[in-house]
Amino acid sequence: MSQFARSAITAVLGPTNTGKTHLAVERLCAHSSGIMGFPLRLLAREVYDRVVRIKGERHVGLITGEEKILPPDARWLLCTAESMPVDRDVAFVALDEAQLGADEERGHIFTDRLLRARGREETMILGSASMTPMIRALVPEAEIISRPRFSQLSYAGPKKLSRLPPRTAIVAFSAEHVYAVAEMLRRTRGGCAVVMGALSPATRNAQVAMYQAGEVDYLVATDAIGMGLNMDVGHVAFASLTKFDGKRQRRLRLPEMAQIAGRAGRHQRDGSFGVLAGGPDSAEFTEQEIERIEDHHFAPMDHLLWRNPDLDFHSIETLMDSLDVRPEGPVLRAAPEAIDLSVLRVLETDPAVRDRARGTKMVARLWSACGLPDFRKTGADHHARLVSQIFGFISDGRGTIPAAWFAQELARLDSVQGDVETVAARIAAVRTWSYVAHRADWLDDPAHWAEKTRTLELKLSDALHQKLTERFVDRRTSVLMKSIGHDPALLDVEVDEAGAVSVDGETIGALHGFRFTPDAAARGQDHKRLLAAAELRLPKELARRAQRLSEAPDAAFHLLTEAGMPVRLAYQGLPIAHLKAGRSLLDPRLVLDPSIARLDAAARQLIEQRAATWLEKRVRQRVGPLAKIAHAARQADTPASLRGILAQLADQGGVLQRNLVDAALATLDRKDRHALHHMGIVVGTLDLFIPSILKPEPSRVRLALLAVRADVPMPPLPLAGLGLLDKPAPALAAAAHQAGYRRFGDQMLRVDLVEKIARAAHDARGKDRTAILNPALATSLGVGNATLGRIMRALGFLPAGSAPGHGWRWRGRPRRAERQTPVNAAFAALSQLKR
Repeated sequence: MSQFARSAITAVLGPTNTGKTHLAVERLCAHSSGIMGFPLRLLAREVYDRVVRIKGERHVGLITGEEKILPPDARWLLCTAESMPVDRDVAFVALDEAQLGADEERGHIFTDRLLRARGREETMILGSASMTPMIRALVPEAEIISRPRFSQLSYAGPKKLSRLPPRTAIVAFSAEHVYAVAEMLRRTRGGCAVVMGALSPATRNAQVAMYQAGEVDYLVATDAIGMGLNMDVGHVAFASLTKFDGKRQRRLRLPEMAQIAGRAGRHQRDGSFGVLAGGPDSAEFTEQEIERIEDHHFAPMDHLLWRNPDLDFHSIETLMDSLDVRPEGPVLRAAPEAIDLSVLRVLETDPAVRDRARGTKMVARLWSACGLPDFRKTGADHHARLVSQIFGFISDGRGTIPAAWFAQELARLDSVQGDVETVAARIAAVRTWSYVAHRADWLDDPAHWAEKTRTLELKLSDALHQKLTERFVDRRTSVLMKSIGHDPALLDVEVDEAGAVSVDGETIGALHGFRFTPDAAARGQDHKRLLAAAELRLPKELARRAQRLSEAPDAAFHLLTEAGMPVRLAYQGLPIAHLKAGRSLLDPRLVLDPSIARLDAAARQLIEQRAATWLEKRVRQRVGPLAKIAHAARQADTPASLRGILAQLADQGGVLQRNLVDAALATLDRKDRHALHHMGIVVGTLDLFIPSILKPEPSRVRLALLAVRADVPMPPLPLAGLGLLDKPAPALAAAAHQAGYRRFGDQMLRVDLVEKIARAAHDARGKDRTAILNPALATSLGVGNATLGRIMRALGFLPAGSAPGHGWRWRGRPRRAERQTPVNAAFAALSQLKR
């Protein structure tokens, strides 16, 4: 500390990451009072928060153009350079980034503070080593202390966006370019934080906090990052080496490059810099630039920019004359025309303004209005209109802006709707009104309006942070990228009751049964990454699901028989296997769904065994009589003639045209026929069938098994309980034939109902072999006269007369040639469906 006691003015010069700001804050807090000026509102706010933690909120103030926190007992003030109260008597004064005295837009402000801002006990000037000649020329009494960089800074060459290391800051020089780079990072690396000088402190802090906490590994910023914002950055990548400085597009100057590159590395940790490969100008650093940045060796500054601070407010003319005064001495040069002077030149030609700006007080008031910053970046001409309107208010009547008009301007901005650019533009406009509200004599109740603007800015800042995060941060991808290479067993993977899969709280997709579906919004590389993540992280959950399936009750399973689709077995409504032809009709084999086939052997075996057990039981339950017939057909003690009938009946699914087994039936004795009856088989006039399996559910299962054996999709099913089909479509007709319906012209009637008509006819037959049927029977079945005639002929009856009421004469069972021949239309139709 003794080195500071020897001199009232100290210049601490050196490259970035030398701890200059930290040192100045220590000195500030060591004194009884003090002021420190910064180039950015964001940086002033950052140090303000730090000093508040040391000194307490009651004793620390913050003064910027748009924000003023000034407790009555404030003794330590953190300010932007423009807002430094240079006439305030304090023990300590510090100016940060003094080399900005050469900046064409704001340089005259920093030069003025360098020359005039002094502490009663100590003054500290912070800047780059290139400032040494300027300090010696302008502040010869200052003691110069050089600070070496704490860590090494090295050039890492160009890198593609996908190759950038974590903890990288990418620097661009326009909002459009920042957003473009941020969008690419969202797609490839999970997102980034965004920091720009135009952001409010609240938005900036929220974005930086997200980066510092490791929620994202990348930061995209404008060159504001070079002005001392302290973040944990390991590598700085320049998205471009040119910038628009308000007048022209130009290449960055070497000190600007170094200022930005120097943000890489922190304390004792080394940093690196380079360019973003494929940048808009495809520029590279020259060998000389690289060498000088690495060695922190830059040409000494030979001038600073100056504007006369002693202004003459007697008239607009004298004011402008005093602003045009040229500096004296070799190291000070006249500053280019700043926005405030440009606005004054515009307004000077306005008769209304000239008429009001009379006398020292009003000219000074006009100049203060011209000092309203152009936060919206609209340019001098457009900005002058707003300044003129404000000057009109503060130069008339009460000399204040009407509260109703001011409230209306704020109300127009009180909306969080719109995209990032829209909300950012509103914040820029609110900053204008914040500046106005912090002018003590421009509003009747400035404290009230300052609070209103602060609240609105915070509201918009929260919305902007949310929109930036939504637009440029894919938390899901970020989580996945961070966990690459980690032990999957250590990852926090959750699957909720609805099947949503999340990793560290970020949804990556959904698990439907055993099939993982990536998030619907994922595209391209994201889609592949999510599939890979699920493959790594879901085995334990899938194994648990397999165990639950193996223990599930029968009600959890179902046979899916959707027309036109393969026959499948489902668990909790989701397919787990396809049915394929097996050793017999009633013994199909199961082919596990691909999502299950990828499980480990133990899980697959659990699922396969449980599914096979359920299917076997379901077939037994629904078509049990058919299973018994098939079993009897295989028994050696069953008579050969009976085995043949049973085998054909089982093979055809429980419905068999009688003419196919007439010869075998003729050989059966009474005992064999009794055996058929005992097995539930009806030997009808036209068909052999099992009545119990003609019901809707057994029919559905039979048709499914027949479709599986034929390797065709599931056919359409006749409506449950419908015994008659009128003009069925070909596919339905083919399926109905297999289900147990016979075609008679345009209509099909179920075989048990055909047999019902047959028995009624035989029961009504008299001695003359004529049967007169009760018309109510045909009516109840929905059978028309034409269809009934075809049925009766098929049964062996002929009309007894020309009128229907004459009845039907039995002529005996029709000869073989007259009977319906076997029709393979069902399989033909189903095969056509398959093709």
